[in-house]
Amino acid sequence: MVSLALIHYPVYNKGGDVIASAVSNLDLHDIARAAKTYGIEKVYVVTPLLDQQSLVKRIVGHWTAGAGGRYNPDRKKALELIRLAGCLDEVITALESRGQGRPIVVATDARPQAGGIGFSDCYQMLKSGRPVLMLFGTAWGLAHPVIRAADYILEPIFGPTDYNHLPVRSAVAIVLDRFFGH
Repeated sequence: MVSLALIHYPVYNKGGDVIASAVSNLDLHDIARAAKTYGIEKVYVVTPLLDQQSLVKRIVGHWTAGAGGRYNPDRKKALELIRLAGCLDEVITALESRGQGRPIVVATDARPQAGGIGFSDCYQMLKSGRPVLMLFGTAWGLAHPVIRAADYILEPIFGPTDYNHLPVRSAVAIVLDRFFGH
């Protein structure tokens, strides 16, 4: 059982300050669709900002209970995976409440981290049967305390160039394909 958490706080801005980033409609749609495609159980959107929580509820509600779901049932199935949380601890508590213990928490970062785990080692862990929660940061990435609190840090995604600033929805899709694609 693998779940994802799209973290909007605490993350960094371009200047290195800890911020709460805005929720993106495209991230919700694209990450939910990728998650559904690759068999992810839940996608948690983590933001403490009440206006952003309201936005998530409106978007998801439109596609799951509103006209959007009737118009596009496939989109409805994907967005039904989304859950809202005010903080990461709420996500971990929700996963623990299922009676399978604390999930293995895997953080992602575009910057190499000491002790990072490779994709093949992480894939083996995913097959262990224990619940796994993969953290993806928005804006300029997860704040260091979140990364340090994770059980593992996944190695960054690198392309053939020096440029390394993927949109989070692209990073999620690449990671899921590396783990579950054929």
